[in-house]
Amino acid sequence: MAEMSTLCTFLFSLLLFASHPLILPTAADGRWQLLQKSIGISSMHMQLLKNDRVVMYDRTDFGPSTLPLASGKCHNDPTNTAVQVDCTAHSVEYDVLSNKFRALTVQSNVWCSSGGVMPDGKLVQTGGFSDGELRVRAFSPCESCDWHETPNGLAAKRWYATNHVLPDGRQIVVGGREQFNYEFVPKNIAADTFKLHFLSETNERGVENNLYPFVFLNVDGNLFIFANNRAILLDYVNNKVVKTYPKIPGGEPRSYPSTGSAVLLPLKNLTAATIQAEVLVCGGAPKGSFVQALQGKFVKALNTCARISITDPKPKWVLETMPLARVMGDMVLLPNGKVLVINGARSGSAGWDLGRDPVLNPVLYMPDNEIESRFKILNPTKIPRMYHSTAVLLRDGRVLVGGSNPHAYYNFTGVLYPTELSLEAFYPGYLDAKFNNLRPTIVAPKSMSGIRYNKKLKIKVVITGCLYLETTKLWHPGNQRMRLK
Repeated sequence: MAEMSTLCTFLFSLLLFASHPLILPTAADGRWQLLQKSIGISSMHMQLLKNDRVVMYDRTDFGPSTLPLASGKCHNDPTNTAVQVDCTAHSVEYDVLSNKFRALTVQSNVWCSSGGVMPDGKLVQTGGFSDGELRVRAFSPCESCDWHETPNGLAAKRWYATNHVLPDGRQIVVGGREQFNYEFVPKNIAADTFKLHFLSETNERGVENNLYPFVFLNVDGNLFIFANNRAILLDYVNNKVVKTYPKIPGGEPRSYPSTGSAVLLPLKNLTAATIQAEVLVCGGAPKGSFVQALQGKFVKALNTCARISITDPKPKWVLETMPLARVMGDMVLLPNGKVLVINGARSGSAGWDLGRDPVLNPVLYMPDNEIESRFKILNPTKIPRMYHSTAVLLRDGRVLVGGSNPHAYYNFTGVLYPTELSLEAFYPGYLDAKFNNLRPTIVAPKSMSGIRYNKKLKIKVVITGCLYLETTKLWHPGNQRMRLK
């Protein structure tokens, strides 16, 4: 029997400085809450801002939404095949604390655009479809702010591109349909675009399978870029590929339209001489799935994840089997270092009405467990979240889930998976009521104004409850891992 001792408010220091990791229990399987039956639009994109508001948007050529704009505000596009003058909203701002939303005015098509939050908290969104393909849009977090757009803010048309914020405060915009290059926003260098042959090499003719590439900043300052079934490390300053990674075993595609998802796993050894960085890629669709789905044949999605240490001198992918196959899924890093895999379908492909058999159960991935025990199936939602669905972590630990519109227009009846306008919240197990008195309350600093990039920050917290600490020996002598009960 393991020894037991009582711990109270000093536990947080132990959590931070123990020589071996402390693992909170995962007894709960999560729960769901319907926040809004309808926000008026289908949330194809969503982004949390620093004021606890979430900006969401879909397309401007879906046809009129169910949320009207303020009097006199309309979107005018003579090329719009659905409606040329549209006085309804296709973007909203959702207030997390009040569970209310307001209409925003986006003046160009943000369908399958890309973007990110700048260091000053401003959301910058680039590209899109038709009149939006060269646009740069900005949204500042304030009570009455709205979208501001720059018509020719991009050097190249960007549709299905990927953005990443860089340490110098700029965004890099990578790829997009028929764009085998990258550029920077804002423009402050001589060249407008830089060729990236890797994007043309990973492009499958007639199918692509390399859109929305996965992009992560490595610890050495270079960019890890994954497309289709393989990756490179790019020195974007000198436009030079400094490392080529092997293909994922089996060679199945993981990029749009064989859409998988990816995360950079939490960095742990920050005080080590060499910091390890790992990327996890999950799900997708086998080769040929897109073409077969167009013909009415829906191939089972991939049920594997591939994990790689991108900092290793000789990196290799390690395959892991998920309990549920998934295409068009989303992955969310949780505050406890675990990964939530959510939304999507069990068969088919990304694209209009090309997915079947929605995956209603999220899955929890526990990166520190042994490889055979890293996945856990969580409680299901009742709402299918297929093509064009979204998920984002909120500051209170919940996961906001919305969207799903596998149709070219808003279709609510007579279809297999209707356009979805609702918002849900998923509560991971760590938000169970039985943990309420164990949840730390931050008491210092009082303000976020002193937080700066690459600056050390001291945080003081208070924990009112008590835990019992059980010390057990796991796997080999001398390796003590402490479990909290």
